[in-house]
Amino acid sequence: MNDAPSWQLSESEVEFTAIRAQGAGGQNVNKVSSAVHLRFDINASSLPDAIKERLMALRDQRITADGVMVIKAQRTRSQDMNRADAMARLQELVNSVAVPPRARRATKPTYGSKQRRLEGKSQRSVTKASRGKVVGD
Repeated sequence: MNDAPSWQLSESEVEFTAIRAQGAGGQNVNKVSSAVHLRFDINASSLPDAIKERLMALRDQRITADGVMVIKAQRTRSQDMNRADAMARLQELVNSVAVPPRARRATKPTYGSKQRRLEGKSQRSVTKASRGKVVGD
């Protein structure tokens, strides 16, 4: 598996709100609040500061300007399964930023890559030079 440190989130840091699901479902969808909104305040959480910063830096539409992650789960008809799905999606998002990105180390181009680039340029130059006007004798 991967060596990433998994930060286990507790349900005490998460607020669930039951809502009615959208889409097809017949009479059931109009009567039962089976969908779930999960609200997770990133700044008030017990996550390490580095993970909080990387979560806030994500360009994700589910994160509000106040730093609250809102996840809507409505895949199943069961509220409990939707709660579990929302928690799993939040945990997956936290795990994705748990490992800091590796810094890119600049390298020099190889001799062969320079030669191939120059060869391609010279071939292109010959092709374009042959497109000029024909000079008649």
